[in-house]
Amino acid sequence: MMRTSMCIYHFLVWSWYIFLHYYTSQQGGDQQKLNIFLKDGQWKFLTLLNLLLQAIFYGVAFLEDMLKRIKGKKDIKFITAFRDLLFTTLAFPISTFVFLSFWILFLYDRELVYPKALDGIFPVWLNHAMHTSILPFSLAEVILRPHYYLSKKKGLTVLAAASLAYVGRVLWIYSETGMWVYPVFAKLSSVGLAAFFSLSYILSAGIYLLGEKLNHWKWGDTMQPRKKRK
Repeated sequence: MMRTSMCIYHFLVWSWYIFLHYYTSQQGGDQQKLNIFLKDGQWKFLTLLNLLLQAIFYGVAFLEDMLKRIKGKKDIKFITAFRDLLFTTLAFPISTFVFLSFWILFLYDRELVYPKALDGIFPVWLNHAMHTSILPFSLAEVILRPHYYLSKKKGLTVLAAASLAYVGRVLWIYSETGMWVYPVFAKLSSVGLAAFFSLSYILSAGIYLLGEKLNHWKWGDTMQPRKKRK
């Protein structure tokens, strides 16, 4: 019964993220969307990239649940390993980072990250779906099942690679269009940008380590690599 409930849960959350992707693409008039999604469309925004990441993760989790039910196995080696890699190094750290960074900046000065003009395009519930509900879903995943963590060096390296890829994309878009992805970047000097990106990675790394601690607190060492017997 537990497996059935988990399978249904992952399917529902996966469907939710797919719906959000479709819904966001349909919002606003043509000119409004053109101004927001100029150059590389919605895929330049970390918020929307995170929705895609979550959809991929929950899709993989649902697939694993289905295959375990069909084959009657506890784990499907490759898919289980891929599921845990996605969640521990990307899905949990990035969703939590989006939640924290967005609301910190929004409460300080919303024009830095989510200008008031966007209220006419994205309804309030959608804003919370993109920036608030992502955290409870990630925390629920920590509580509902254990996840295997790579060594800290490997896990943080994967997170660093993803962070550098996004920063590179942001800088490339600016070099091509002269426009920053988020208004906050336009307020910063070159040194300020370097500090902002560095602090963002430090926050993300801290979230990664927090996820590992939560996993250990809830599940103990059951998912840690077994030491070889002498």
